[in-house]
Amino acid sequence: MRSIFPSAAVLQRHYPLVSSLRAQGFGLGSFETAQPGPGDLFLIAEGEAPPAPARTVIIGGEQRQVLPSRNGNPARIAFDAEDAAVGHGFARALVAGAEMPTAADPESLALLALAERVAQADITVLINGPTGTGKEVLARAIHNQSPRRDGPFIAINCAALPETMLEALLFGHQKGAFTGASSGGEGFFRAADGGTILLDEIAEMPLQLQAKLLRVLQEREVVPIGASVPQSIDVRVVACANRDLQAEVAAGRFRADLYYRLSVFPLSTKPLAERPQDIPALAATMILRHAGSRAVVPWPTAAAIETLMGHDWPGNVRELENVIQRALLFAGGDTIEASHIVFDRPVSFTFHRDPAPVTQLFAAPAPAPAEPATLGNVVQMSEFQAIRETLAACGGSRVETARRLGISERTLRYRLAKAREQGDDLARPLSMAASA
Repeated sequence: MRSIFPSAAVLQRHYPLVSSLRAQGFGLGSFETAQPGPGDLFLIAEGEAPPAPARTVIIGGEQRQVLPSRNGNPARIAFDAEDAAVGHGFARALVAGAEMPTAADPESLALLALAERVAQADITVLINGPTGTGKEVLARAIHNQSPRRDGPFIAINCAALPETMLEALLFGHQKGAFTGASSGGEGFFRAADGGTILLDEIAEMPLQLQAKLLRVLQEREVVPIGASVPQSIDVRVVACANRDLQAEVAAGRFRADLYYRLSVFPLSTKPLAERPQDIPALAATMILRHAGSRAVVPWPTAAAIETLMGHDWPGNVRELENVIQRALLFAGGDTIEASHIVFDRPVSFTFHRDPAPVTQLFAAPAPAPAEPATLGNVVQMSEFQAIRETLAACGGSRVETARRLGISERTLRYRLAKAREQGDDLARPLSMAASA
């Protein structure tokens, strides 16, 4: 566990920040009882002499700012109480690095704490959750906090690999084992020896390979294609799934024995819309990650954060990262305004069979409302239009509509209720379709 060593002035003036960092998994060190390690950091107040610039964060100042460590200079951060949610996120990213997991919601903090404990036990882990909720980030955190941290971490997407080559890619093959095998291959499992292998989208693995994977987990050995002698491996397996594997087992698409072998310790990630307190912290981390070499890292205004927290995030954390990258592109100064926040808008494509030039690829926007066409109105009207069309295509089925749109049924019910409250011409077809 990495530790922070706050000065007496930081403890006195910025204790909420220290408490926030402790809640996110950092140990609290004291010069009186321990010496800082190579990964630990000093937290000092503005005006204090930095003891080790490359491992120091200076806190405080007259104006709001965040400056990462550059050219051997210590990192700096300053904010007031109104910006605490974003400021704590920036501070955590400065201390731990912008690639590490970030959380502020109590359930997310509990998940990270549980993952830290799981990391110390060399057991197989199954991470369930919707697409884009940070399953691979959590898997990497487990690896980085485990005794295997110095070994390789190899992430494999089972859905992205050709089914005909998946066995050879996972378990290896010998020269001449099949047509085109001009040389041998060790496979991902042997490449991950001494470290961790992440099997993402494990539900997409063909049934015949599931049996071979089960044997690998049981015997801790692989038999490369064309070989007759098994080879021992020392690998920790972390599997991820965005579908309910128990339902897949019931449907006969996933082996029950493999499910129970993988689910030694199950963890679950939640949709971003169900953990809104994470949004300011994640936004701050992503701003710092994508700010690049900017002299000043832009700070999001309260209105910008409010806009982010009002979105339902069908694309989860991955969508948030896209939105932040757009905002950084639009924000030329030191502030990210609400007008810089642009969400994805559902579009439909028009295919032309005639040879005439294609002049329009996107569906025409919904009619402009009577009030000024603000960005929020445009986005909302586009959402209603997409839901109405999908409901009609699904015969009014909310379950199928939510699945096609990539949102939860709870989010769909919320959007339908919002449309009914507005009572305009666009909302009525939604209500009629939903009640069909």
